[in-house]
Amino acid sequence: MTDALELDDIQAGALQARPSPYVGTYVLLRVNDAQDGRDLIRRLTPLLSPARAVQDRTPSAWMTIAFTYEGLKALGVPQESLDSFTPEFRQGMAARAAVLGDVGASDPEHWEDPLGSPDVHIALATLAPDQASLDELVERAHRVQHEFPGVEVIWRQDCYQLSTGRTSFGFKDGIGQPAVEGVAPPSPNGGEPPIKAGEFVLGYPDETGGLPPMPTPDVLGRNGTYVVFRKLHTRVAAYRRYLREHAANRREEALLGAKMVGRWQSGAPLALAPDHDDAELGADPKRNNDFLYGDDPRGLKCPAGAHARRANPRDSLDRDSVDVRLHHMIRRGTSYGPVLPDGVLDDDGADRGIIFVFAGSHPGRQFEFVKTQWLNDGIFIGAPQESDPLVGPQNGSGTFTVPRRPIRRRLQDVPPFVVTRGGEYCFAPGLRGLRWLADLTEESR
Repeated sequence: MTDALELDDIQAGALQARPSPYVGTYVLLRVNDAQDGRDLIRRLTPLLSPARAVQDRTPSAWMTIAFTYEGLKALGVPQESLDSFTPEFRQGMAARAAVLGDVGASDPEHWEDPLGSPDVHIALATLAPDQASLDELVERAHRVQHEFPGVEVIWRQDCYQLSTGRTSFGFKDGIGQPAVEGVAPPSPNGGEPPIKAGEFVLGYPDETGGLPPMPTPDVLGRNGTYVVFRKLHTRVAAYRRYLREHAANRREEALLGAKMVGRWQSGAPLALAPDHDDAELGADPKRNNDFLYGDDPRGLKCPAGAHARRANPRDSLDRDSVDVRLHHMIRRGTSYGPVLPDGVLDDDGADRGIIFVFAGSHPGRQFEFVKTQWLNDGIFIGAPQESDPLVGPQNGSGTFTVPRRPIRRRLQDVPPFVVTRGGEYCFAPGLRGLRWLADLTEESR
């Protein structure tokens, strides 16, 4: 028996799957006047959809509102409450850049203004299946925000599903989301039961059997979730050139790209289609995530260092040393910028990439653990000098090993294909928590 989720209080964005096709907008706000900020929250809250409202019917559009540590402080949240949040949230992403591997070109000194700065207070994320629905909800929110001059828009990023239906690197996206107990249908992966809801929403038991630490007061913390927001620029031309230079023909290019990612561009996993792409498999949500890695310990089908296998090792790790169920994430990646036309190997100077959004109860042991221990480091796969070939913090001399018989292939001088443009840790309260924020007074503080 599980604790029933209070779906009427949870913001839909934490649990609602991204539509396909989709369009979206991310807006960042700075609070210059606390009362205006609180009044804005009061007026925006009725525009938000609770999770229950989208269980059986996808809304025309939905918005999520979240706050940085500096944002909660600007709204007048008491220090005792601020101190109850996780250290990652309190410190902010820019302060943890070295830990996360955001160095070199990804160092915060190169981030897009104002990302990572103390000016970022409120984040509004809106998603919709079509542009008209998106525009309608965004315009309603803009009219409300315009009534409060003490809150200003400082950044906006529009996103949309590319015409290819894939990421800028050319791969099908959005596969492998964890099933959440009490919310989603069972995972198509028969070997993996749903993940405890407390891994993603505060106030409920997680995979340890206990309750995750929750911000105080309970009305603010319960039914909330931490949100990781990152803008990632993709160096698509450099990626294509690297494949071209290290493959004898187009077929080998496709295979090498699949070995780096762990899937073919169609979404077909190497674990099920190790030798050639299978578009029908890749398009089938009942099959394209129904696999494990335990039968491929040497990585002959899917390299242990491939991006997808690093991000979710499934059953390939010794459970006594690492419980992968403690490190699952809900991901809401969206693409921005124009597609680089097929065959183009030179950078056209356009900014393109992914807005990566993660929702969960444990930013430390979920996002930060996966980023630092599995993506940035190769110790857990027995290759301490290797990082993730696609998103790892390469310095131009990275390596990537492709197991094969009779002799493995080791690729050298892997350049960075992804550059961090900025990011922040946020907190998305439940609807009651939002009303509590809106009602803060001098007396309550």
